[in-house]
Amino acid sequence: MKKMLTKVEIKEVINRLLDLYPDAKAELNYSNSFELLIATILSAQCTDVQVNKTTEKLFKEYKTPEDYLTLTEEELGEKIRSCGFYNTKSKNILSTCDLLLKDYEGKVPNTLEELMTLPGVGRKTANVVLSNAFGVPAIAVDTHVFRVSNRIGLADSSNVLDTEKDLMDNIDRNMWSKAHHLLIFHGRRVCKARKPLCNKCPLTNYCFYFKEIVSKDGEDC
Repeated sequence: MKKMLTKVEIKEVINRLLDLYPDAKAELNYSNSFELLIATILSAQCTDVQVNKTTEKLFKEYKTPEDYLTLTEEELGEKIRSCGFYNTKSKNILSTCDLLLKDYEGKVPNTLEELMTLPGVGRKTANVVLSNAFGVPAIAVDTHVFRVSNRIGLADSSNVLDTEKDLMDNIDRNMWSKAHHLLIFHGRRVCKARKPLCNKCPLTNYCFYFKEIVSKDGEDC
């Protein structure tokens, strides 16, 4: 049997997070679906803060797939170096731009299946674009969402895909996208990876991690 909260409890957890983070939203800066796609590719294993610093300059000069394709992989790599893994990201971005022009008339597709055909775009990135650029209900499971949801008991899974399924089953569809942002905000601000700030968390009366590990061991977190 899965170790999860009831749906009633999960709804209360989401409501508490809404009270805590009423303005939770995407923290990547973008003005259209194409910019969001590029920013999300850059965000792999990189902070949103660093991506925003990079794209602040990048987006002023390069606005369309055609613009990016004027660059070599090496040239683009130098412009995105600060985001890490710049060689791979540069190759993926240019390949994605080429595919957008060849298969999608230069426009970002708006289905999960089509988005995942783009180089450098996995399920998480596709869900981010669907949710934020197109308003499609989706839960993108990044490291924060995975950690927080499994710690609290919104999910009980050892991998990203099953965590996404658990969350989709346990959260009302109209709250999927908002819940994604709420869990990220909570993971960055309170439920941190190495040292969760349980003493500041309003969810400890629900949280399996707190009940089974922190309070049991008498840890001061």
